[in-house]
Amino acid sequence: MNTTPKSLNLKRTESLEITWSDDRRSVYSISLLRTMCPCAQCRMVRTGTDPHSLAPQQPKKSSLTILPGNFSEPLSVVHAELVGNYALRIDWSDGHASGIYSFQYLRELDAQKKD
Repeated sequence: MNTTPKSLNLKRTESLEITWSDDRRSVYSISLLRTMCPCAQCRMVRTGTDPHSLAPQQPKKSSLTILPGNFSEPLSVVHAELVGNYALRIDWSDGHASGIYSFQYLRELDAQKKD
């Protein structure tokens, strides 16, 4: 799987479009990107596990879910910047700013949504 982007096109209220160096095109809605934020806090909410625990854990069943589009106010990207040659950091209009989306993660996320 190629994880090197050829081009990035961010529409702050709509989507992130990536053309990969193998010419595959991926489009991610803004709500999907925010929902799938890779930071520890957001992963903990999605999986129900504590990312700081050293003990092996099974994901807890939780009634709390974050679904694309399940936001109290319209969502947009306030700021985005490249992190080295491997990721994109996004600051969100809801105040969240700790997600660093590696290009590998984005490519994997695209593969998951295509299945």
